Amino acid sequence: MIPVVIKELNAFFSSFAAYVIIGFFIILVGLLMWVFPETNILDGGYAEMRTLFSYGPYIFMLLVPAITMHSFAEEKKTGTLELLLTTQLSTVSLILGKYFASMLIILLIILLTMVYYLSIWHLGDPVGNIDSAGVFGSYIGLVLLVAVFCAIGLLASSITEKQIVSFLVGVLFCFILYHAFDAWAILQTWSKYSLNISQIGIRYHYCALSKGVVDSRDLVYFIFVIVVLLHLTNKVINMR
Repeated sequence: MIPVVIKELNAFFSSFAAYVIIGFFIILVGLLMWVFPETNILDGGYAEMRTLFSYGPYIFMLLVPAITMHSFAEEKKTGTLELLLTTQLSTVSLILGKYFASMLIILLIILLTMVYYLSIWHLGDPVGNIDSAGVFGSYIGLVLLVAVFCAIGLLASSITEKQIVSFLVGVLFCFILYHAFDAWAILQTWSKYSLNISQIGIRYHYCALSKGVVDSRDLVYFIFVIVVLLHLTNKVINMR
């Protein structure tokens, strides 16, 4: 598994697109937090990072599939997937290697946003006037959210040979799992079961963690969804 992780990281950081993706995310989040009206911190007057945690899921819906879209699609297109599967490397090790490599890249990107946290910490009146516990609780929710998005991206990449198709399918699946269940829950027909329907989607559990309260039920939900998605990816790869 470790060689797969190293191979994926080398492949990602050796391409110019990697730095474009990272730069796009950091600049976009910076504009939302410091420049755009109605979302920037300076106009709000509060030392908080709600902008990142509110808009972050939608940005990661585009960012994560862009990172994972080549994982299996490119391997199938070039014919190297079959070579990998004929070695002593198991399918599970291959999938986990690609998954952890993608997660390390995404965690690095999230880590870069700590620059904004430090900026707000120093700008607070007095210095350090920010709910650090709430911020780090929200970071836990964001990491778990992108962990699910990463698993969705790998599944999307495993079902097609075209990277652009993998990207679009990944974005669609991320949106459905994050937002569709909330939209379904508000329909009058299902109002009796609205809470149960909302709990199926990611957004309900992500919002719960974003309040700074880490509940074991939310953690179990995210882990369960990730395991199911990786299992489905394993099934798709083994069908080859």
